[in-house]
Amino acid sequence: MIAIIDYDAGNIASVEKALHFLGRETVLTREEKAILEADQVILPGVGSFGDAMGNLRRFGLDQVIEEVVRRKIPFLGICLGLQLLFESSEEAPGVAGLGILKGSIRKIPAAEGLKIPHMGWNLLRLCNDGRLFQGISQEPYVYFVHSYYLQAQEEEIVRATAEYGVSIHASVEKGNVFACQFHPEKSSRVGLQILKNFASLERGDAPC
Repeated sequence: MIAIIDYDAGNIASVEKALHFLGRETVLTREEKAILEADQVILPGVGSFGDAMGNLRRFGLDQVIEEVVRRKIPFLGICLGLQLLFESSEEAPGVAGLGILKGSIRKIPAAEGLKIPHMGWNLLRLCNDGRLFQGISQEPYVYFVHSYYLQAQEEEIVRATAEYGVSIHASVEKGNVFACQFHPEKSSRVGLQILKNFASLERGDAPC
């Protein structure tokens, strides 16, 4: 069973649909017991960093997510779910993120010929042998929708980058924590393979 965290964010239905296509059972929940008993946990979402952090704290989900990480349950943040794992965002000055991973979320700088939000297919450059990308070609295309991007403090956790005016840390992995700025559920066969790889992970199945 894969638990999808319900914190009143958008774009949850498409994640459920993709997982059901893969034959995986899901539960959309904010109940601590259901989340901690799941085989894997996903934090999807689109929306505002500040509002999302407010919702996570209001529902007590920030503490539940910390417990998921402590118990080494495979955890995947998607889009806004990636951003919330980090310490801060220029979208919401003064609002602390979950701080599970070190780094900050920055606004994509304006540049001639670039539309913001960054919306559409973009090339990924894979690095550091990410477990989400097993069985995927070295330079796949995936689908992005975002105006802010990650700059991780620990570059060794970066598993994929993308270029859109700046170098975007597009996917990270540390222990049982995984995250993608792009939307695997909207990224055709590549995205389905990423979700399949994640769904195959087991508790404690992480390198030291």
